Amino acid sequence: MSASTDRPAVAGVATMVGSGLSNQTGAAIGSLAFPVLGPVGVVAVRQYVAAAVLSAVARPRLRGLTWFQWRPVLALAVVFGTMNLSLYTAIDRVGLGLAVTLEFLGPLALALAGARRRTDAGCALVAAAGAVTLMRPQPSTDYLGIGLGLLAACCWASYILLNRAVGERVPGAQGSAAAALVSAALFLPVGVAVALRHPPTVSALGYAVTAGVLSSAVPYLADLFTLRRVPAQAFGLFMSVNPLLAALVGRVGLGERLGWLEWGAIGAVVGANAVSMVTRTGGAPVPGGGGRARLRWLP
Repeated sequence: MSASTDRPAVAGVATMVGSGLSNQTGAAIGSLAFPVLGPVGVVAVRQYVAAAVLSAVARPRLRGLTWFQWRPVLALAVVFGTMNLSLYTAIDRVGLGLAVTLEFLGPLALALAGARRRTDAGCALVAAAGAVTLMRPQPSTDYLGIGLGLLAACCWASYILLNRAVGERVPGAQGSAAAALVSAALFLPVGVAVALRHPPTVSALGYAVTAGVLSSAVPYLADLFTLRRVPAQAFGLFMSVNPLLAALVGRVGLGERLGWLEWGAIGAVVGANAVSMVTRTGGAPVPGGGGRARLRWLP
């Protein structure tokens, strides 16, 4: 492979690394605003930022959408908001690393559900063992936090399926932008209520806006750049590392301490997805192709 061919691949991989770190760092920074705004207030601000960015990029023509197109868009808007709200509330209760790992079970289960290979069945068992380990009963187990993480997982799987439907009915990224606008509108009264009940400090508002930028704007724009430079398989493979990145950011940035058993469980979930994706292509995917994907992994 020539140097000129390697350059886009290296740029794509570097962008994926930056996107993953940005997303998890944004979630960590957003959690710093929880004492003032709570998870609901932080998610509301994140929805506003996502709507602003997607609208600027896609410029959706809302008046031109038919009811046939609006139906999956509205469903996507509800799932979008519910997913972020359940995830951020789970982060508040069980920590960044565990919450993101539980959420990742959604797309992982979706990817393995239609598989017919023994390798995928084995990966599903490994991932399930990791999930059971994370959710095992302990005196300090926060069952509500775990439940919210699993709700986020269901929402993420639904988000992927709805995004496919929206992509088939609405051209370009207009459907995703329309869903983000609707979700932001739904969170508008919520944001006003939170602001009136708990007037935000400058620092808390700054944390929430930063979370929106790092966890919504940066990953979305980075994905647009990346998917032009790496195969979709390589993109999906790297996205599986996000639970590990979340655990590392939580450890370094928030002081969250996980035991070796939790680290092993997170590694099992990440490894199950990685093995499944690599073996589907008959070997490790090599960044550098021009593959593109229609779905957004990290909304």
